[in-house]
Amino acid sequence: MPSKGATLELAVLGLLQESPLHGYELRKRLNLLLGWTRLLSYGSLYPALKRMLRAGWITEVVATSPTVSRRARIVYQITPAGTEYFASEITDAGPAAWEDENFNMRFAFFSRTDAAVRLRILEGRRSRLQERLDRARVLSSGADRYQTELRRHAAESVEREVRWLTDLIEAERGNHDRGGNDRAPQTAPPQNVAPQNP
Repeated sequence: MPSKGATLELAVLGLLQESPLHGYELRKRLNLLLGWTRLLSYGSLYPALKRMLRAGWITEVVATSPTVSRRARIVYQITPAGTEYFASEITDAGPAAWEDENFNMRFAFFSRTDAAVRLRILEGRRSRLQERLDRARVLSSGADRYQTELRRHAAESVEREVRWLTDLIEAERGNHDRGGNDRAPQTAPPQNVAPQNP
């Protein structure tokens, strides 16, 4: 299973494919993209950037901005090696892509994957969440009132995500059956759904 650091690195490469970014903007976009329960700290971001520099996936460009300050700013850009690495990793549709740490990031870059990969990830994620619901139903017997309420709340969130995934899967299959293009459908994620572990 990929580490949180590997997921972060892949997300950085995906964002840098869109445009070069400096550390502050990169951190801001990563926090929006990853949706992790805690904000990404600079203490996590900059070591990841250093690893990626050593691997040759990104480069640093020093830029000055006369409107902001005279201080030089470091902007990060993706390299051809980084583009190649991202392209090979983003097509991995195995079980790690279905997990909480990876799914949001993978979904954010669905437009860069083909329909078969998207469908496998969506179906895998739905299957994983269904397993959680089944376990939660078994565990709910014998719990006190507050534990029961907490589990009910978590189960409702997971059920909402399962419905959303089912809609996406049907849209992917329908698009494929109609011989449509390989682009991902534009569907918004469910509101207020945080990954749960009931």
